[in-house]
Amino acid sequence: MEEYEARGRAVETVKGLRSELDRLGSWLKKRRPKPKLEEVDAALVQRYLGERGAFKSKATVSGVMSKLRGWGEFLAGEGHWQSSPLRWMRGPKLDSRSRVPRRIGRESMTRLWQEAATTRYGFHRSLWVTILAVLYGTGARRGEVHRLNVEHWDREQGILVFDGRKTAYQHHVPVPALVARALEGYLPKRQNHLESLGRRDEPALFVDRYGGRLACHAISRGIRRIARRGDLSELTLHQFRHTCASDLLEDGARLPEVQQVLGHRTISTTMRYLSIADPQLHRAVALHPVNDFLSKGGS
Repeated sequence: MEEYEARGRAVETVKGLRSELDRLGSWLKKRRPKPKLEEVDAALVQRYLGERGAFKSKATVSGVMSKLRGWGEFLAGEGHWQSSPLRWMRGPKLDSRSRVPRRIGRESMTRLWQEAATTRYGFHRSLWVTILAVLYGTGARRGEVHRLNVEHWDREQGILVFDGRKTAYQHHVPVPALVARALEGYLPKRQNHLESLGRRDEPALFVDRYGGRLACHAISRGIRRIARRGDLSELTLHQFRHTCASDLLEDGARLPEVQQVLGHRTISTTMRYLSIADPQLHRAVALHPVNDFLSKGGS
């Protein structure tokens, strides 16, 4: 089992590296004049990172730089570059104490839903309200939302089935009633949209204006637009996952339950949320003797 999981992680690592290099290659092809490989310098890479890092966390940008450094060293070793311009380029400073992104506050979350609900086109309005519901209600990763098919929604059991591409096993998440209602309200609009385009056989749950599967970057772009309309430009997509976990813990859910919802392979990964949302810690502090002194002083 461990060997299978390690192989799965290795495959995902290669896929991630290939995806990042494909993204950089597409970006370079759009430059005018189009640069040759040996003409790519530090300034051009910094421009790419500036655009690539928009609406992304420091950890994501750091991961991108790590992939590109390895690519740069390979090109230098092959003689395409005299030296890698990425070798001494500094990435964002990461603080291990702040690896858990900030939560989305209740007021900000309300503004997001309000902005999504004011989208003009009926299909898109239902699409983005439903995506917000799934992101916050289940704590799903962007890729998991992207890969959802209609068959992954079990309306009888009220369960969404997420694939195990990152963790090598599927996880089944019972959804809150609001998420179920959003999904059920979205599906007829999705069907009407696909029929108008002649795309009745599309398996994807979330589809774009052309009837194809909604791409990962399109999910990020759509949420970013909604956030900007609500004056929430600092919001990141992964904050929905952390907000889901933190809110569940604060409302009394047990750690193993949150682990199952998020699809964490080990509970140690889930435990980091206790640093910002530990109901037992709050109850313990409420029993501190200092409270007695304060109450006596105020009487």
